[in-house]
Amino acid sequence: MSWLLLILAGLLEIGWAIGLKYTEGFTRLWPSIGTVLAMVISIVLLGVAMKSLPVGTAYAVWVGIGAVGTVLLAVARGQERLGAARAALLLVLVTCVAGLKVVA
Repeated sequence: MSWLLLILAGLLEIGWAIGLKYTEGFTRLWPSIGTVLAMVISIVLLGVAMKSLPVGTAYAVWVGIGAVGTVLLAVARGQERLGAARAALLLVLVTCVAGLKVVA
């Protein structure tokens, strides 16, 4: 169950990372509310998951999901480009995150 909560927390991190752009410095009300809610829920889920997972592993997986997901979502939306080097580095990051889960 902790891993499921951690994955959900990571997915919410993607949401708030992308949401930050649309808050325009927290000057737009609804994007700001959605972003802050995603932040709070993500951190709460991370904290709950850390009750039974190692802190370093949980944090690294959370950040990894957020980082990779944010880049891939930005690429899918046409906001960023994904070249070969960037794709290779994301693959290395995913491999490392998966490795942490395996050895945890």
